[in-house]
Amino acid sequence: MKKRILLAYSGGLDTSCIIAWLKENYDCDVVCMAADVGQGEELEPLHEKALKTGAEKLYIEDLREEFVNDFVYPTLKAGAVYEKEYLLGTSFARPLIAKRLVEIAHKENCDAICHGCTGKGNDQVRFELTIKALDPQMEIIAPWRMWDIKTREDAVAYAEKRGIPLQKVHRHPYSMDKNLWHLSHEGYDLEDPWNAPPEDDFLFMGVYPEQAPDKPEIVELEFEKGIPVKLNGEALGGVDMVTKLNEIGGRNGVGISDLVENRLVGMKSRGVYETPGGSILYKAHEVLESITLDRATSHYKEQVAIRFAELVYDGCWFTPLREALSAFVDATQENVTGTVKLKLYKGNIIPNGVKSPYTLYSEQIATFGDSQDLYSHKDAGGFINCFGLPLKVRAMMQQRVKKESK
Repeated sequence: MKKRILLAYSGGLDTSCIIAWLKENYDCDVVCMAADVGQGEELEPLHEKALKTGAEKLYIEDLREEFVNDFVYPTLKAGAVYEKEYLLGTSFARPLIAKRLVEIAHKENCDAICHGCTGKGNDQVRFELTIKALDPQMEIIAPWRMWDIKTREDAVAYAEKRGIPLQKVHRHPYSMDKNLWHLSHEGYDLEDPWNAPPEDDFLFMGVYPEQAPDKPEIVELEFEKGIPVKLNGEALGGVDMVTKLNEIGGRNGVGISDLVENRLVGMKSRGVYETPGGSILYKAHEVLESITLDRATSHYKEQVAIRFAELVYDGCWFTPLREALSAFVDATQENVTGTVKLKLYKGNIIPNGVKSPYTLYSEQIATFGDSQDLYSHKDAGGFINCFGLPLKVRAMMQQRVKKESK
């Protein structure tokens, strides 16, 4: 029986070439899947293009709600940020797409799943680890690790020889990945970290801080158990929440990050990320946790956040450790309910008020005034004696040894 292969399809040059390459090298039927994770592109025309290029059919899957609720929000609750800057926009989209690929591969009785990730990037790992976790018997085909095409020029020549329709090259020369959460820019002159990002026609989700309004904008976010549920008093689902915050953050120059990061595959890469709505949500969540988490839990959660971010970045979403860490995070979020006000001004996100029915902050205790019934200044002496006892004993030992050595 003829082999059936499911291809993760974008409609771009690479995946268009891959359809032809698969049919030539595997004598197979090719089924395609394009995922809508909020990239803002019209995907319906891809049906015609996929069929003209040789595919049997194309699935277009709207994964936006699942993306926000099952991947973005759990990562937000964890406070996970990769290498202090990257809010993981591409990283947690890939396991979701791969999960749906496995589901459709089963539905279509496919023998293999194919992706168009390059051999230098992180995405190949994210796709393949998810496929292995969800169907260990599924064959995985990665053309960029197999074929003779090495450059865009090679791919164009390959497509022209086979009559594959080519997209017009976008004026933006950078490699970009966009979804509901973020937009990344890589390649071209950004490969030299000495080069600043261009000042004109570069950003897509907002403006640079110096171009933002001279008047600050206040946003009010309400959370329930670590999940944002209201924006400025309006109840919003996940997709609408992120979409509206992207608009607000974008016009205020919020959420632009320029970093050189350590890729999983061993090299460093430079990227510029736009995450306006996500940056607002992370700051609001952090502010709310400051009054609802105790010191020990808060500090330990900071350590968990680093490991959680590494797992997400490395494509280890469907792993026992990530699931266990999420269970810990969920336990910490039971009382992370309340309202946060933030002031947005020229790229800055400034706390402007926070309240919670579960606040651990007590003005009566914290005041410099009289709080004798809850905490007396005299209590500090005994605490310091106990807390400092190891230091005192060690110093006494050093004095004794020094004296005996004379």
